[in-house]
Amino acid sequence: MDFRFYHDVQIPAGKIVLEGELIIPRSAEAIVIFSHGSGSSRFSARNRMVAASLHEQNFGTLLFDLLTREEDAGYQNRFDIHLLTERLCDAVKWLVQQPVAKSCSIGLFGASTGAASALKAAAKLPSIVEAVVSRGGRPDLAGKDLHAVKAPTLLIVGSHDYEVLQLNEEAYEELTCDKKIEIVDGATHLFEEPGKMELVSVLAAGWFAKYLHGVNV
Repeated sequence: MDFRFYHDVQIPAGKIVLEGELIIPRSAEAIVIFSHGSGSSRFSARNRMVAASLHEQNFGTLLFDLLTREEDAGYQNRFDIHLLTERLCDAVKWLVQQPVAKSCSIGLFGASTGAASALKAAAKLPSIVEAVVSRGGRPDLAGKDLHAVKAPTLLIVGSHDYEVLQLNEEAYEELTCDKKIEIVDGATHLFEEPGKMELVSVLAAGWFAKYLHGVNV
């Protein structure tokens, strides 16, 4: 595939710098920023699988570490949704200022606890974030910000991820934006079953293609 940008990047966030990887196909008109779950990183195998699939559909991706290595050693930081949301907002603001991303629409893909920070960031940046996808997420942790989300939101959850499925169904009722919940039959929390992550990739690409400005469906 032909890329116009394929590099490791450093994202300033207050007094620290976050490591990331920005990949943009040459003719991409949209970029999806990933917000990983607790204890994960930009090297998340599942997120990278989705990202690779999105590249094939002509989407750019930004995978980055929400925490530095030192911060991640503090277990409480992994569940500090306010901090993680600030970091994600910093990444969004940084990306839209990059010449290589000029005129690209922005979507967010959140996994596990990362779904909460993705939804909260969408609520805080309604003029920038145009679509959100949650995989096995905890949208309930976005709290009252669920009501403020304007970006069309897709919740993907496994049918055998029983507790998280219930939390997703409750959060779905709280959302007032364009929304959909996709229950992947036979999948557990990590979508480890054969073919399930491939289905997540297809569902995510379809949602972003439908709602990100300038993307052909």
